[in-house]
Amino acid sequence: MFYNGLLVLHSLLRWVILILLLVAIVKSYSGMTAVKPFSEGDKKVGLFLMISAHTTLLVGLYLWFFGPWGVASIGNLGFGEVMKDRVLRYYAVEHTTGMLIAIVLITIGRGVAKKRIPDAAKYKRTFWFFLIALVIILATVPWPFRAGIGRPWL
Repeated sequence: MFYNGLLVLHSLLRWVILILLLVAIVKSYSGMTAVKPFSEGDKKVGLFLMISAHTTLLVGLYLWFFGPWGVASIGNLGFGEVMKDRVLRYYAVEHTTGMLIAIVLITIGRGVAKKRIPDAAKYKRTFWFFLIALVIILATVPWPFRAGIGRPWL
């Protein structure tokens, strides 16, 4: 029961992150092209994005360690066995690594917004960090149409 609740929270936060990422990317792109000052609204979107990503990371790490596809469940298998099974490999390595990289990029993008650099540079850097994070997230989410590893939309 507890596991299912955390899995639902993890899936729900995925949508929050995707929406905030899209908003942050659009705001960064428009600020980059229209040469606008970096506003408090821009900073807040990045902050909420980072908070959502880090919360999702904490829930995901709990699921990774204690869930049915996690380390505790597959720990008795050797690394070679995990790498041979595409489902185990996906949850033990691919999804986790991709999401960690994306969260690091989101965190760096948020950090750029706090630096004392020209606003045009802030917009350009946050745009690229957030866009690359979005691509990685889209590639490593277990979408329902992915055979064998797919999860429900929510």
